[in-house]
Amino acid sequence: MRAADRGHTRRGIVLPFLALPVVVLGVLIVGLFVWAHSDDDGTRAGAAAAVPCTEALAFGAAEPPAHARVRDCTVQRGIDTSYAAVLRMPREDVSAWLRQTYPDGPTPRTGGGPCGALCLDVTHENGLPGTAEAHVVQVRVDYVNAETALVRFSAFTM
Repeated sequence: MRAADRGHTRRGIVLPFLALPVVVLGVLIVGLFVWAHSDDDGTRAGAAAAVPCTEALAFGAAEPPAHARVRDCTVQRGIDTSYAAVLRMPREDVSAWLRQTYPDGPTPRTGGGPCGALCLDVTHENGLPGTAEAHVVQVRVDYVNAETALVRFSAFTM
């Protein structure tokens, strides 16, 4: 047998063994990308997903006010969880709803600016009920007109 023939035979035996790690590495890389881009609820981490408004409010230990229209309820999950809801309600009902929902919380602040017409920040340290899954609840109120308030509710973990 010639030397060239023997070398060719050795290459035929060695090449499959060298290709095996490349194939395994390729499968692992593809699997990693598939795992990273999948999520249990069908959304990517950090993307907002619509949820029932009762769920969004309950995360912050709140219930929908009697005469409110609650809409645009979402959740974002990542390292932390954040729920948001937008309520339209009679302006005169806002303060009573906040007192009833967070009786041990601080007094809502007024004054406009980034806070809006009225705002409230509640944590477990300053009056958030023990039933809340959130660590912080923020409520921002803007008066639409003499009768209506637009309430932005957010409850999140830290």
